[in-house]
Amino acid sequence: MTFSLSYDLVITLRPLLAAEASAEAGAGGVEPGDLEQAVWLRLLEHLAAGGPLADPAAWLRTAVRDEAHRTRHAAHRERPYVTEPADDPRGGPEQRALRAEQRHTLHAAVRRLPGRCPRLMAALLSPKDLTYREIAGELGMSQGSLGPERSRCLGCLRRMLAQEVGTPDPWGKE
Repeated sequence: MTFSLSYDLVITLRPLLAAEASAEAGAGGVEPGDLEQAVWLRLLEHLAAGGPLADPAAWLRTAVRDEAHRTRHAAHRERPYVTEPADDPRGGPEQRALRAEQRHTLHAAVRRLPGRCPRLMAALLSPKDLTYREIAGELGMSQGSLGPERSRCLGCLRRMLAQEVGTPDPWGKE
């Protein structure tokens, strides 16, 4: 006699599956509920493929052992992240891509600034973290004129980026 997945079969197999999953889960390092779900899925796949179930209880016990073995085997092959991607101080790939795009937009706008602004802003944005004295020496300017020049350049840059990027409405609409 062969069985198809029916309500009666599910009701009949549920206690056996719960008991088998609980027994195998501890050794497999998996939650019993996860093991149960995997076996239910295997049962559906087996029946959808047209496979007969002459002895559902025997099939179920074998499937639970196979799934537990597969889980143990996968756990030995898989290696956890050293740090979770969410714990990465640089952020996930989306955040890194957005920051790179923002840097690109900023540096492109800096290059289009008038006069001495591109060189001044490039020096201020430099990863070398130059002091005002070093920047003044590099640009051939007096140290006292860097502050006012920087303010003019930043104002120009702010206006330029506001036109290109746009600013959101106060209520979050663009």
